[in-house]
Amino acid sequence: MKAHPTAIIHPQAKIASSVTVGAYSIIGPGVELGDDCEVMSHVVIDGTTQAGSGNRFYPYASVGLDPQDLKYKGEATQLRLGNGNVIREFVTLHRGTLEGDGVTSIGNHNLLMAYVHIAHDCRLGDSIIMANGASLAGHVEIGDQAVIGAFCAIHQFCRIGAYSFLGSYTLVNRDIMPYSRTSAPRPIEVLGANRIGLERRGLTAEEIREIEKAFRVLCRSKLNTTQALQVLESQGIQSEHVQALVDFIRASTRGVVK
Repeated sequence: MKAHPTAIIHPQAKIASSVTVGAYSIIGPGVELGDDCEVMSHVVIDGTTQAGSGNRFYPYASVGLDPQDLKYKGEATQLRLGNGNVIREFVTLHRGTLEGDGVTSIGNHNLLMAYVHIAHDCRLGDSIIMANGASLAGHVEIGDQAVIGAFCAIHQFCRIGAYSFLGSYTLVNRDIMPYSRTSAPRPIEVLGANRIGLERRGLTAEEIREIEKAFRVLCRSKLNTTQALQVLESQGIQSEHVQALVDFIRASTRGVVK
């Protein structure tokens, strides 16, 4: 392991030999870092924190510290990161609480830009982008490939669907449908399918057309959500993506933004 002489690394930390640790960084006893992780200067990683391979922690990131929850009384909880994540300057990632099974989890190849906050018990999938200052309250779930714009604020227990796009400064207090493009007028509303994002992720033109047709029924037909779902299902759902959209809505407990 290549560590700057000013770094403070607890002898019980489990760190792969290919990890590098920069000046004035602090790594606590419960930390595990996999192959080729890079910890730059002035980073704090503490608590029971497990990170896979190839993660990069930029200066002043605070990773694995106690959750900001008044119910938390020092219980043993965890933060888990997969592989290839980029954690930029001043990002804060907190461990879970017993109410959320004790785990905050972040998948693989996510980009968390400067000042992003991930609160206790959140669960992030893979290849998510969170722009500067975006913040998650506790127990938020984000699906794969979602894009969260700068300074978005997500209410606790909300779900952000896979492949969705949230415009900057959007305040979210209900679930955001997969594949949707949602922005911040008041009240918050869906602007349609996230066409550009879906094209970039490799969906075919026909798959995108099917998703757009579903959004027209859901958001432009003036049917309520139950009626819109009945229409979609009565027409026969041929697309796996439309089926995922319908399943997401049916599983919502907070209601979805339309």
